[in-house]
Amino acid sequence: MDLLWKARKRNWCGLPWTFTVYSFSSDRIFLKRGVFSIQEDEVRLYRVLDLSVRRSFGQRIFGMGTIEVDSSDKTLGKFELKNIKKVREVKEQLAQLVEEEREKKRISTREYISDGHDDDFGHDGFDDVR
Repeated sequence: MDLLWKARKRNWCGLPWTFTVYSFSSDRIFLKRGVFSIQEDEVRLYRVLDLSVRRSFGQRIFGMGTIEVDSSDKTLGKFELKNIKKVREVKEQLAQLVEEEREKKRISTREYISDGHDDDFGHDGFDDVR
């Protein structure tokens, strides 16, 4: 597995003195947290539904931001990559990889979007009782 990007979550003033590491490869995002007990999570890029950037005033002062990731992953769902340097560049690189992975697997967003009423054939999942 070749990592394309790796960074440690930074504290409030931009120093990498935390025990959370974010990284991504060409097909997955990895989150590793903890000191004594370590928790490792990963999300396949084709499961990413949306990426956005949030930058508080303090983050802007120290040149950081947070990438908010909305995914269809059952374990993580929505999660954040907090206090990232060059946040816009990292988000754009990640967005490009997500699109490439979705094209490779022939997955479109509509496969994940559902209003909870109709399946692909126009049925609501309930048998008509008349």
